[in-house]
Amino acid sequence: MNYSIPSTLQEMIELRQQPVSEELVAAAIAGVVKIARSQHQSLEELTTEVLADDHVLNLEQRLWLSDLIAQAWNGLG
Repeated sequence: MNYSIPSTLQEMIELRQQPVSEELVAAAIAGVVKIARSQHQSLEELTTEVLADDHVLNLEQRLWLSDLIAQAWNGLG
């Protein structure tokens, strides 16, 4: 199944209705990057948000996710 990259928070929320897959996670990460850019956030600001303690992911997971977001940020141009 092909997912488009979400452009809005509402589209991100709608992804919750889909079964979790690698493709869905990739679309969600790309959507986070796209939305952050549309709000004129820098990669550093987005990374700070991802690394903030949220009681959902542990530090190792947040570091891994911040690396994936940086790769997506650089890959999406």
